[in-house]
Amino acid sequence: MLCADTGGGATGCGVVAVLTAPETRSSMSRRSGGDEARRPLLGSRSEDPGSDGDAPSERSPDSADDRGDDQPKLSYEEAVEEAGFGLFHGLLLLVCGWANASDAVEILCVSFLLPTARCDLQLSSADMGLLTASIFLGMMLGGYMWGYLADQRGRQRVLVISLAVNGTFGAVASLAPSFWLFLLLRFLSGVGVGGSIPVIFSYFSEFQPKLRRGAMISALATFWMAGNILAAGAAWLVIPRTFLHVELGWLDFQSWRVFVVLCSIPSLTSAFIFSLAMPESPRFLIEVGMEEEALTVFQLMYKLNHRGSCKPFPASGLLVNHKDDEDEVDPPRMRGCCEHLTCFFKQGLAPIRQLFLRPLLSRSIALLIINYCISFGYYGLWMWFPELFKRAEGGGSPCANMSQPQSQENESCYPVKTAVYMEGFVTAASNLPGNIFTILLMDIVGGKILLAGSLMVSSVSVFLIYVVKTKSQSLVMSCVFSGVSVISWNALDVVGTELYPTQLRSSALGFFTGVGRVAAIMGNVVFGQLVDSNCAVPILVVSALLLAGGLAALKLPRTKQTDLT
Repeated sequence: MLCADTGGGATGCGVVAVLTAPETRSSMSRRSGGDEARRPLLGSRSEDPGSDGDAPSERSPDSADDRGDDQPKLSYEEAVEEAGFGLFHGLLLLVCGWANASDAVEILCVSFLLPTARCDLQLSSADMGLLTASIFLGMMLGGYMWGYLADQRGRQRVLVISLAVNGTFGAVASLAPSFWLFLLLRFLSGVGVGGSIPVIFSYFSEFQPKLRRGAMISALATFWMAGNILAAGAAWLVIPRTFLHVELGWLDFQSWRVFVVLCSIPSLTSAFIFSLAMPESPRFLIEVGMEEEALTVFQLMYKLNHRGSCKPFPASGLLVNHKDDEDEVDPPRMRGCCEHLTCFFKQGLAPIRQLFLRPLLSRSIALLIINYCISFGYYGLWMWFPELFKRAEGGGSPCANMSQPQSQENESCYPVKTAVYMEGFVTAASNLPGNIFTILLMDIVGGKILLAGSLMVSSVSVFLIYVVKTKSQSLVMSCVFSGVSVISWNALDVVGTELYPTQLRSSALGFFTGVGRVAAIMGNVVFGQLVDSNCAVPILVVSALLLAGGLAALKLPRTKQTDLT
């Protein structure tokens, strides 16, 4: 057993072992072979088939079976509340937060290596735009695919695979000798990132009591800032160290390639932790009819949150809502297997169709607009910040200096200018006030108001980046944009999670994430094409789009402290 009774009523459990949901004794024997993929990946390897695995030792051996006589069945929301709030949620926040930070590191990796890698890979400004866009193209394709699989096969398994794909291809990219191979590997890494970002928020939210959900999702979103700071700090420490290079014969392994390898470590370690330690979402388990497995997860949550108590989880079972139309419950379980490719695609696209039917139509249109506007603006501008700061080294505003075409061929990348990475680090750290603000106010004000207001303020701050005249003023306004826009992202994470039912949640987040990636690709390509000739155009477009997103957010329904459906 993962948790061994000590004989006096206390249980001795490692933190990792407690978080892992044990398999129940015979639940899978009653399910078809196709459901094998839905079982929680990890569990007790040696659990006694006759025991419940979680009961304190004072209880009689048959107390787990008899508790239905005096304990009620609970709904999902009631079970979440009864499980309490404590150490389990803190550990869950750390594990999911590290995964979220790993995605930020992988995305921002390219933006920090551009000022140096452009010489080794012989990149033009247009090439740099394609390179920054490549990971978003992968995220666009991977977002919906992984989100759909998470709604059908489980959140935990998809997270393990997508994080592993992200880290593996990210690390291999460090060995690419040419631009096009590097571009391809960054694209494949993006496919993994596209899965972990939407699924991690669905997974995390489904463990949270409703009165704390907004603050906890906001706290999870702050780890994106941690990833920003980690990427900027690693770039600052590693890339200027030009002695960190090795001649491999066919490849000069420069310091920026070392940085690429380091950026893959968070994703790989996250995949390892999820594969060993994390249970499946209880909301998902209830949705697919795995009541006993969901109850086991709640028992483990209760045990860890009430680790000084000898009382068992106060429920004999969980209430499962059985839908009359089985065809709507789970597309892979539709009567008769799909044997044709057209049926497969129709089945896979069914959740998108449901997003744009009433009563979800208006909120889906509003979220589509918001995701497009914020992603075009944030990623289009943020990914180019290091290059903008580098080009403003001589003083003046970035756009004033870039009105003159830059001669990339005659400009040396060495010695590396460390100020670029220092400014990136400061800009990343400026997210902190916005993150604290959202954690404190999300459950008081609500995500809708924070989302609309912060997008409008972000619009003003971007416009001022164009207006200011000095490098220091540009840095200040960039920090303001960073600090305010993170409020928008945090609010969007909360609102997007609460607007859709469980069977559509990951698919919806994956789809809208994909829409955002299209916008991010367009933003990076536009910046790459215009950054040398007319810097004002993309910056003013970003300002206008952020304003439009803020107005669209006013059309969303209020979701503050609502039940997850």
